[in-house]
Formats: sequence, C-alpha cells, structure tokens
Amino acid sequence: MKARSNSPRVVFTLLALALPAVAATRSTTSDGKVPAGDSNVSKQVDRGLADELGFSTSEVQSKLAPATGDQAFLRRVYLDLVGTLPTPTEIAMFTLDPSADKRGQLVDRLLADPRYGENWARYWRDVIFYRRASDRALYGYGAVDNFLSEAFNTNQSWDKIAKQFIVASGNVGERGETAMFMAQEVDTANVAAEMSRVFMGVQIACAQCHDHPLDHWKREEFHQFAAFFPRIGLRPIRVNGQQRGFEIDSIDSGGIAFRPATMRRATLEHYMPDLKNPSAEGKMIAPKFFATGDTLPIGTKDEERRAKLADWLASPDNPWFAKAMVNRLWSELVGEGFQEPVDDLSVDRPCSAPKTFDLLAAQFTAHGYDVKWLFRTIMATDAYARESRPRRNPNETPFLANCSYRLRSDVVYDCLAQALAMSPGSIRTFGGAPGAQVFRYLNSPRSQFGQVFGYDPSVRRETVAGSIPQALALMNSRQFAPAISADSPQSVAAEALHNAGDDNEQAVVELFLRVLAREPSNEELTICVVHIAAADSRAAGIEDVLWTLLNRTEFLQRN
Repeated sequence: MKARSNSPRVVFTLLALALPAVAATRSTTSDGKVPAGDSNVSKQVDRGLADELGFSTSEVQSKLAPATGDQAFLRRVYLDLVGTLPTPTEIAMFTLDPSADKRGQLVDRLLADPRYGENWARYWRDVIFYRRASDRALYGYGAVDNFLSEAFNTNQSWDKIAKQFIVASGNVGERGETAMFMAQEVDTANVAAEMSRVFMGVQIACAQCHDHPLDHWKREEFHQFAAFFPRIGLRPIRVNGQQRGFEIDSIDSGGIAFRPATMRRATLEHYMPDLKNPSAEGKMIAPKFFATGDTLPIGTKDEERRAKLADWLASPDNPWFAKAMVNRLWSELVGEGFQEPVDDLSVDRPCSAPKTFDLLAAQFTAHGYDVKWLFRTIMATDAYARESRPRRNPNETPFLANCSYRLRSDVVYDCLAQALAMSPGSIRTFGGAPGAQVFRYLNSPRSQFGQVFGYDPSVRRETVAGSIPQALALMNSRQFAPAISADSPQSVAAEALHNAGDDNEQAVVELFLRVLAREPSNEELTICVVHIAAADSRAAGIEDVLWTLLNRTEFLQRN
C-alpha cells in the first residue's frame, strides 16, 4: 500500500481551482438581499446557557465539547435542513473554502433549497399522522406534504401555518391543511388533544376524564377547549355514485356528517360526560381557551369558533405557542429540548435553562414567528456547533455537546438512495378512491421502508433504537442490493472502481465521502485497503467496503 500523504487528496486537489468562484457566491432571497439570522440573539442564547448552567466553572468547562470540524458540521447541517447528505464535491468545496462566515452561508443556501421545505414537511406530517385514528387518514398524506413544502419554502410564518390547520375545510386529498382533522377523523376530543399537543406542546388530553395528575390543568378546561370543535364533520365525496374522497365541512344547522372512528353524527355543541352516569348526555360546555381565558357563547357558528381560536392560540398572548415550536426545533437541532418530551411542556416540571428558553421564545415571537429566522439563530449558536456526544445521564449538565440520535425513516431512505445513486421517489397522491390510494401508498417502497425505520418524532429520542428488522432490511434489501453490486456498470461500486483506476486508497476515500460524508481515518483506510487486496476480487472487496459503510450505525445517526 502507498504511504498516505499529508496533503489534500486527489478529490480535493482537483476542486481547488474552482474554490474562488464558490467562496464568492452567497445565496440570496427573491429580492436580492442576503438572508440573515440574528447573531446577536444567538450570542445571547449562548451567554444565557453559560450563566444558567455554570459553563464558566472549571468542572463544567472541562466537560464542554469543542466546536465540531467542517466535515461533521457540513453533514449535520445537510441532514438537519434538507434531509440528505452533501456530495463529495460539496464536501471538498466546503472544506477548502477559507471564508470566515462559510457556515452561515451554508445555512442560508440550504434554507433556500426546495429540499428544505420537503424535509420539514415530512417531519410535521409524521408529527400529525403518527398518532392517527386509522390508516384511512393516510389519504391526506400527499396533500399535507405539498401544503407544508410550499409553506416552509416560501417561509410562511408559523402562526399563519397553524391558523390554516385550525380553520381548514375542503377536500382532504387536495387541501393539506385539513390533515389534523382527517388524522383524528374529526373526533372532537381527539382533535382538541392534538391541537393542544402539536401547536402548544401541552398534553391537556390527560385532563379529559379527571384533573391532570401531574399538571395544573383541570378536566373542565379540557372540555372547554374541545367545545371549539364539535361542529366539524367528515363527508364522503361521491362522483357518479362512487366515493372519490373525503371532505371536512362545518355542521351548523342539522346537516349530517359522520365521525368514522365512532360512527356518531356530528353535534352542534360539546358535552362534558357525567362520570357518575356515563349514559347521560352530560353538561353542555361553552368554548373557552384555557391558555388565555378567552370565551365564546354557546351557539357560535363553527367558522367563527375556529377562526377565533386560531387567533387566540397563535397570539403573543399565548406563550405556549412560541415555546412549543422553539422547544421542538431546539431539540431537533441540538439533540435535546429545554423540556422533554417536546410535546409535554409544563410550568410544573423542570426546565434545563428556563431563562434562555423564555428569551428564545420571546425573540421568535418578536420576529413574527419567522421559521427560517429560528433555524438560522439556533444554528449560529455554539450549542449547535459543538461536537456530538452520546446522550447525557439525568444528573449531568445539559447542552455540553450536541446529542446524537437516530435519523427519521424518510431521511435514511433518501440518504440510501443518494449514496447509491438511485431515484428516491416521493409520497404522492395515487389515483382512484381513497381506499385504493391508501393501499397503493402503503405498498410503495418508501412507505414499506418507513414501516421498518419510522418512529414518532415527538417521542424522547433515547427511546428510539435500532432493531433486527432494520438490520435485516439494510443487509438484505432487494431494493438496494443491485445498486451495491460492482457487476452493474451504473452502480456506485463500479463507478468508484472506474474513477480510482488501480488506486484502492482513492476508491475507499470516494466511498467514505459518498456514504458517511467524511474522509476515512488512517486506521479505517488501512483496514479497507488491506481487505480489498485480500478479497477474491477487487470488485468484491469494493462491494464489501460499500456494504459495510451502509450498515454502520454512523450512517443511521445524526451526529
């Protein structure tokens, strides 16, 4: 084996001449201005964490992780924003770029990439649909993907997005904002619970049958909130006598719309059940929003109920709204929320850094619930840029490092497709009646992969672990196996062999860059080159290296 040079390898050297043009380019908004985060707020957040968590003490300082290197940072940002890996060319350009602000430029560029909206649409789609009432709700999958992709890519404010979900109506297969109603099949109590959980991070559903055992929410507060949603119905759409879809509609004057989960007719008012006499109708409840105390009288039309609630829920007067979004994004980007789990916030339970949490939520509100601003601000903090470490023990100081966690199934699927130069496909609306559409979706390659690798994005990440079916799927997948084989002239293994000529070291470097988005260490390079030399054939050795990299835990982790 050749001695390994200390100078940049061939793949980087060939790109060095192109670097000045790359470094001089910055992504711009549609009006030609360079998008920016708020570095001042980022610094305030870092100072706040240091003050609250004692980072300046010698004991904590010795445990504080250093800033991550360029290649690890690049992979992290790509996975976080666009849900894919950087290409070898992008890795080379970023590594060689001498710009002092190249990390901020990278974030700006990827926030302007259409894949950003697609990636985060899938995240929120899973938040909404993972706790669905039945698989029938999957009829709305493609529509919510399209709706949220557009919303995030055009940087609609978070309050505008939330309001559209609350007031939504129309064809579920065409209007993605109806997703929360379809996911719960318009069951009044379930819709109320999910609206609170998703948009405020408040698990008020625990107060449905009794006062919350661990929080200050009362049973009546839950049912007052549910009273905003009784007049919503789910109707079949029929064309020539055949069902072609579902639509969300208001029921204000004796119309008929069934709630499929319970097969009950929609009612005009909500009733709090009598626990001593469950068969009784219960007490009629007027709408009242527990977070602000705003009320509406009994008899208010559905459209007004939901419009008023949308305004109150997404208002600066409701601190839970901003905090829920800030906590979720902080958890996704830093690896651990200020409070965990991310959909169970409470003033009655510990918070890792309450003053810093309040600061960031207040600034998010002051910036008009600008989601891209929030991404830029968090990603400009030292907390985000630190090296990744395993999740801390409960008695250890939080945010000393960025936390590693398992990638979502859509991200793993797209990274596999990218590493193997395959077309990933997407979730789309299939033709035919709702039942046929759901069947075709559930049998699509992406969905079948998700059934093995998927998890609820709202759960604590330490509870998400690998499984035997996942390992078997990666090792033996019929979908991906042909793309690994060097016998196929279009495979990544064959391409690596061709590009490297007779240089096995270069072939290994290319595979590492493709699959793990980094160069191999000296030890890794030696092991791989020795294995290729000892294999039955050079092609078989290259295949083994590629297969091994795809099956490493590192490939499945966001570090």
